[in-house]
Formats: sequence, C-alpha cells, structure tokens
Amino acid sequence: MQSLRNSAIITALLAVSAAVASAQISKWQIDPAHSEADFTIRHMGISNVHGRFGNLSGSLNLDEKDITKSDVNATVDIATVDTGTAQRDQHLKSPDFFDAARYPQMTFVSKGLTNNNGQLQLIGDLTIHGVTKPVTLALDGPSKEQADPYGKIRRGFSATTTIHRQDYGLTWNGNLKSGDTVLGDDVKVELDIELIKQ
Repeated sequence: MQSLRNSAIITALLAVSAAVASAQISKWQIDPAHSEADFTIRHMGISNVHGRFGNLSGSLNLDEKDITKSDVNATVDIATVDTGTAQRDQHLKSPDFFDAARYPQMTFVSKGLTNNNGQLQLIGDLTIHGVTKPVTLALDGPSKEQADPYGKIRRGFSATTTIHRQDYGLTWNGNLKSGDTVLGDDVKVELDIELIKQ
C-alpha cells in the first residue's frame, strides 16, 4: 500500500513538473505578411544594391524563463527575391545565382542562443543553394507581447549578420578594367520578423 501511495505521489509530481515546464515554453509562428529578409551587396565597388525576400515561414519555441533554451527555424522562398528590377531578379533566380528551380528555398535552423549581458546571439545552420554553413546572428528582441485589433498576441524581433556568398556556391561575377569585380562577396542580411502566438 505504501508503495502504491509513493508511486501515485511520484506520478503527480511528474505531471506537475511537466505542466510547469510546458507553461514556460510559448509557441509562435512567423507572420509572412509582416516579416521580410533584406540584403545588401556592393556593386562595382562604388554603390550598394538592396533586395528583399518575402513569404517567410517558420516557428519559435520561446522559453520564457531562460531565453537561451529557445529555438527557431525559418524558411524563405527564393522566388520572392525583389531588387526592384525584374531583369536582375530573374538573373538571381537563374543557375548563375540561386538556381531557384533546383533550390527553391533557403532555410535556417537554430543550434543555440547565447546571452552576454543582454547581447543575444542566435547560432544556427543556414542552407542556401544546397549548401549548409554555420552562421551567427546578432539578435534584437524579442519584443514585449502586443495584442492586435483581432485579439492575436504578437511579438517581434530583428536580426543581422554578414555572409560570404561564395561559401554557398554563389560564385558568379565579372571583372572590371579597374581590377574591381562587378559584385562583392560580403552580403549583409537584415531580418525583421513578426510572430503570432499559438
């Protein structure tokens, strides 16, 4: 009888612990209507070209007690690339660059999150053009919760990093008489993400 009572107590404690742990993790979905990935690359060594990707999707599991235990994943459709020039966008989708027909998406999967005196860094694997490389993003957020006019709870965050496009097999370029190249290798990436609580 004592053994049965002990077993019941242990079961109850485990159930309570599981409920508490679950309550600490909130689940969020990326809102593609209010999220985008922007990029900047040098052109001919004299100016910057800016572009963006839309139709982001993904999720965040946010540990409310310890943010470093949170995880995030995101997917971007290559076909949404927009630099403001249709001809350039088509070139970017071609085999010279992203080869969108073969590699229609880029993905990010987090592997860790560090908090150094409030400076958050999100570490994960970024896959572009079929190549996966580790990347670290400087994170600003997540923001406070905010209820929209329809009763949905929202949060936002932004993140920045710089990647080297040739690391991902995006090697197309041209040489200028000056010795410069048509395109730089470094690409600055800026993410603005809005999330909806599930």
